[in-house]
Amino acid sequence: MVGAGGVLGAAHVGVGSALDQRGFAPDMIIGTSVGALNGAIAAAHPATAAPWLDSVWTRLSRREVYPLGYLTSRASLFTDRGLRRLIAAAGLPARIEELPIPFTAVAMDLATGAPALLDRGDLQSALLASAAVPGMLPPVEREGRTLVDGGVVAYVPVMAALQAGAASVVVLSTGPESSPLEHTVPRRRAGAIAARAGLLLMHHQIERDLHEVARHVPTVVLPTGIEEWPSPWDFGHSKRLISTAAGTAGRFLDALHVDGPGLYRAGGPPAAWAAQGTAPASAASAVAL
Repeated sequence: MVGAGGVLGAAHVGVGSALDQRGFAPDMIIGTSVGALNGAIAAAHPATAAPWLDSVWTRLSRREVYPLGYLTSRASLFTDRGLRRLIAAAGLPARIEELPIPFTAVAMDLATGAPALLDRGDLQSALLASAAVPGMLPPVEREGRTLVDGGVVAYVPVMAALQAGAASVVVLSTGPESSPLEHTVPRRRAGAIAARAGLLLMHHQIERDLHEVARHVPTVVLPTGIEEWPSPWDFGHSKRLISTAAGTAGRFLDALHVDGPGLYRAGGPPAAWAAQGTAPASAASAVAL
């Protein structure tokens, strides 16, 4: 599956399996980019999504997901043919409203820069829009707007979950942007400097949104345990990402106690653990991918 995270979304599958094994059932699912694709399948098949996603992710290749575009195309490097085939094979309904679990895909309006919260209407175009990485996949024209990957403005869509009325949020976040950053200066090369700046930009956006939402509702960030991330188009690591994330998230959930609003994640302050209750199961619990 494709999106800002590409193959990194395989970690979603492992974390989702850990949640599934412990009987967690969200009231809504909100996803950005690759998270929208995984989330839509989880919303469509709540009882069978985890094994199906595991099977799909461990068989994917770069050519299936990122087929090169036509030479005459100026909108993107890759065509969305592979993504369309994956969506068609997932057994999804035609419209978002038909999903058993309420679902929102987050994209970005290319004209205004505002988040586009797609919670009704055509499901395929919503997923294509949410995963349309600028320059890599073509923008999507939907209801008079030109939409691209929502990861540009909401890499982790927790603000959308709060806006939707979630009483608790469980975050399935992947990639180096979501991990603590080392204080390091890259080599004086254009590519390294640009990559470091992009990483910092995403990291600060994620942290800002997490802390804002945690002021209002319990916000649980599930760890993946992955220290070495492959490139987004290297699908040979899916099995490792899934198994590592499943084990790490499972151990975290088994030790988790939630006591009111706050940010609950690995390495958090001791106060986040001295609580009553267990993993979040309150009304209107949301999963944000």
